[in-house]
Amino acid sequence: MTDTAPSNQAALSAEHVWKVFGAKPERAVELAESGESRADVLEATGCTIAVRDVSFAVEPGETFVVMGLSGSGKSTLIRCVARLIETTKGTVHVDGEDFTAMGANELREVRRKKLSMVFQHFGLFSHRRVIDNACYGLEIQGVPKVERYERALETLAVVGLSGYEYHYPQQLSGGMQQRVGLARALCVDPEILFFDEPFSALDPLIRRDMQDELIRLQQSMKRTIVFITHDFAEAIKLGDRIAIMKDGAFDQVGTAAELIRNPATAYVREFTEDIPKAKVLTARDIMTPGGDSTRRVESNATVYSLVPLLLNDPTPIAVTKDGFVIGQVDRESVATLMDEA
Repeated sequence: MTDTAPSNQAALSAEHVWKVFGAKPERAVELAESGESRADVLEATGCTIAVRDVSFAVEPGETFVVMGLSGSGKSTLIRCVARLIETTKGTVHVDGEDFTAMGANELREVRRKKLSMVFQHFGLFSHRRVIDNACYGLEIQGVPKVERYERALETLAVVGLSGYEYHYPQQLSGGMQQRVGLARALCVDPEILFFDEPFSALDPLIRRDMQDELIRLQQSMKRTIVFITHDFAEAIKLGDRIAIMKDGAFDQVGTAAELIRNPATAYVREFTEDIPKAKVLTARDIMTPGGDSTRRVESNATVYSLVPLLLNDPTPIAVTKDGFVIGQVDRESVATLMDEA
């Protein structure tokens, strides 16, 4: 199991979180900590270990994706971290404060002002117009109607729903309804956003559009995001870092490049073996020190896009980020990746 150590600078961190369902959770944890398997614990106690000793930290502005198949524990984990359900053992910190120790009033304030969540099922109020759905969180906070409508109009414009403010949800397509859900989450201006498989019920084309929309929003708004998915392609598209979850625990945590090039377990390798590396990995992933070249590419350029450039001219290409040279790519680095594929 690979975990990331909590950081004092983290916007959100979880430390040794367990969640056990059943009548003897403490005994189940004891057995699991002594080395018993999930199946053995179930047989001995009748308890199901949904989350097993998970630790991670998410830096401000980072998109941290938890990816796993059905039953891996990913949705239970995010519900524990958001305190929609209580952990059996372990702690969660939000901006350095112990979230798991907060009383009801303090917890309510943090949820209202710092956290928002977007689910797979939109959960919109069918009897309320789009604008009222979008500003519902502000309404709960007691924000005056004029002010919350102003904020809702701004947020709906950001997610591409200008002109639909006074429609009802059932008048919108599935993708547009999910945009309303996203607007509702953003309207309270949260520091941290939780996404629990929000796009999995959408048609493939709409799903891709929503992924692109989230990337666009994140580039401008820089929120701290924890995103749950069962789709590895979605994980590598959205995540700054990805945690692969299996049987309630993390198998490996890393960037898409780290997971694809150096899978730590056979389970992780299964997800990565069919990924077209050249179309996923970027110039930054394969660059080497240097960069004294008049030819330049952005750090997020795919390796696939570099191939014709290096075929036509063998000289190295400088890699840039925010206008600064951070390395270089050459034929050898591209060829090495192609050999791995």
